[in-house]
Amino acid sequence: MVRRMFQRGFLLGGVLGFFCPLAGAAEEALPVLILSLDKAVEAAAAQSLSLQKSAIDLRAAQYTADHLWAELFPTINAGAGLSYGTPLFTGQGFHLDQSGVGYSVSAGLNLSLQGGLPSAMKIIRLAYQRELLNYDQAQQQLAIQVAKTFYTLLRDKNRLALLQENLDLAEKQREKSRVAFEYGLTGELSYLQTQLSVETAKLELSKAKTAYATALGEFLLLLGYEQAGETGQVVLEGAIRIRPWEADPETLIHQYLARRPDILSMRQQIERLSAEETRIALNARAPSLSLSVQWQGSGGFSDTLSGNVRLSIPLDPWIPGTRDSQAIAAAGAALEKARLDLKNTEHTAMSEIRSLTANLRSSWDSLEIARLRAGIAERTYALTEQGFMQGTVEFLELEDTRGKWAASRQQLVDEELAYALMLLDLAAALNLDWRSMASYDT
Repeated sequence: MVRRMFQRGFLLGGVLGFFCPLAGAAEEALPVLILSLDKAVEAAAAQSLSLQKSAIDLRAAQYTADHLWAELFPTINAGAGLSYGTPLFTGQGFHLDQSGVGYSVSAGLNLSLQGGLPSAMKIIRLAYQRELLNYDQAQQQLAIQVAKTFYTLLRDKNRLALLQENLDLAEKQREKSRVAFEYGLTGELSYLQTQLSVETAKLELSKAKTAYATALGEFLLLLGYEQAGETGQVVLEGAIRIRPWEADPETLIHQYLARRPDILSMRQQIERLSAEETRIALNARAPSLSLSVQWQGSGGFSDTLSGNVRLSIPLDPWIPGTRDSQAIAAAGAALEKARLDLKNTEHTAMSEIRSLTANLRSSWDSLEIARLRAGIAERTYALTEQGFMQGTVEFLELEDTRGKWAASRQQLVDEELAYALMLLDLAAALNLDWRSMASYDT
């Protein structure tokens, strides 16, 4: 019986030994995606549907701006007609006769010139500039959002490393307690508490790994890698490197306020409304010129060419209270409101820049304190561990010290992330390239 069980076990071991290398080979065959921040931004830009829609709007506006001559292009039409005439109640009555068939052809051209035509062309050019600004802003916002997510994932990866170190430390402490317990240097309760600490550290690490895998999967889905099945193991390339960034907010406002997308957009809006007011006023009050040419041919090989020149001078727009007069007044009111909106936007932008620079300085101070706290906590744990091994410190005190050390290190990486994200927010507020302020090294 024992021999038969041994034979079965040997056979099962052989089968597993055959398939395990194949499973390992399959796992090794999975592609490894080394993902840098630049590569992530490029992939997100290629995958973003909103950016693609913005590009479509930009191409449409550019096409219209490249064909401004269409505003001057005349209306051209052509026509043809066929007719038949015969008596119905007189003469021979209704009958078919070739002589009753007639035909006609015509062609015409009409050109209308209004005083607001130059302003209309300017509005078209401004529309293209607005779409170009919107596209650039969409690219910038997408890149900053990807950078923020990438930084957060790097922080989470660092946190995993800290939790793994904490688990290794707990296991080493458990092993020391086991040896001390076997030699009678410590009690059973202390040894059991070290085992509990190990299991708790394992649980925290497992939860963090699950959260990191979920966040990474959502990020890869945003970049379009998951759908294509291009990812096996994913390695985030680079690390967060924090450097102090100092600048006077008033200097930043003087140098970069006018470059903000919202300020540029408001100025373009004012320019467009000004051109719109001019267009409405000139179309309503300025004389308009209409040119038309018509050619018509009919049966019997006869044709007629006629032309018409018409100058129209409107009078009612000059009378206050008429519809055209109200339209001109409404355009002027919209322009005045846009100027007030620009002032409000400038005040809001200046307040944002001042707030971000102040918060950035405060964040750097918090980061320095977090570094000091982490250093003190590490040294405190080392001394407490030494006292525990000498029997002068209880295990609960050692465990509390180790927890504070782990919490201080996690707080440090959180403070580094907060400072990096605030730098990106300041780059967005100043409309600077995010790479110029990125806290990232490859």
